[in-house]
Amino acid sequence: MTAIAIDGPAGAGKSTIARCAAKAIGFIYVDTGALYRAIGLYMLNRGVDPAKAEEVRPLLQEVRISLAFEDGEQHVLLCGRDVSQEIRTPQVSMAASGVSAIPEVRSFLFSLQQDIAKRNNVVMDGRDIGTVVLPNAQLKIFLTASPEERAKRRYEEMLEKGQKVDYNNVLSDLVTRDYNDSHRAVAPLIPAENAVIVDTTGNTLEQSVAQLISIIQNRINID
Repeated sequence: MTAIAIDGPAGAGKSTIARCAAKAIGFIYVDTGALYRAIGLYMLNRGVDPAKAEEVRPLLQEVRISLAFEDGEQHVLLCGRDVSQEIRTPQVSMAASGVSAIPEVRSFLFSLQQDIAKRNNVVMDGRDIGTVVLPNAQLKIFLTASPEERAKRRYEEMLEKGQKVDYNNVLSDLVTRDYNDSHRAVAPLIPAENAVIVDTTGNTLEQSVAQLISIIQNRINID
């Protein structure tokens, strides 16, 4: 099986770009951030602080997460319920950042992510895919863009979904998450040593997807 690992900060467009590229080359797209979001959502629903390990750890034994793929699209099932849309809120995003810093949470999801890659050709994105989850991936990419560009994209995406948001708040949340993700003790957000750095600042979605597909085609053989 072939694995393509895509890492990068929040709002870099990893999910959309990776999903489009995976579809173009016939691979399964795996959004690992959605798994952390699902755990964050579970903790919020249980009324615990997602950033407090002592509150989160005892509840992990209750969490059941699985992924389903329909026409190449990933669906996240939390305790048997599809929460794919519910996890896409700013509150859940920050909760995901909190739980992702907890070693037991990362261990909890580690085997699930690796098992998917063992059974499928995957484009898998997240924060530590190339460095920790799939260190032997045939291709590693670190996808990024300026904080302002990433905040603008996320802001516009939320407006399209009918959410009432303020750009400055989106930017502030994103900068906070960048700091949390890059400074956590376990699996901090850093490019893998052999990763290809791709900066999409100023690119349209189509340009970023075309750039990623070109890199994939030049670096690995796809039957």
